[in-house]
Amino acid sequence: QVQLVESGGGLVQAGGSLRLSCAASGRIFSIGTMGWYRQAPGKQRELVANINSSGRTNYADSVKGRLTIARDNTNNTVYLQMDRLKPEDTAIYYCNENVQGSAYWGQGTQVTVSS
Repeated sequence: QVQLVESGGGLVQAGGSLRLSCAASGRIFSIGTMGWYRQAPGKQRELVANINSSGRTNYADSVKGRLTIARDNTNNTVYLQMDRLKPEDTAIYYCNENVQGSAYWGQGTQVTVSS
């Protein structure tokens, strides 16, 4: 069973930075695709970024150049460095792991960007 625990959310002013972390349990972390999704009030959950087992990354157009995903397979952790944040980045951010045909989700962490 995989468990994902996010941390690092909070309140920040526009233009500021935050770093989200997601600690994953389970021995299969290194072979899974890890991703960050977000859901703003009244909107559908959307992909922010993901990174596969080879380190290949994919970003939503709205965050390219501002957010960076990285993974540490030694510590079973995936990160989302968020720079130059905008009010429209305000959402609950969820960690996701897709591995061996199954998807796992964390409980989410709130990110609020004030203008």
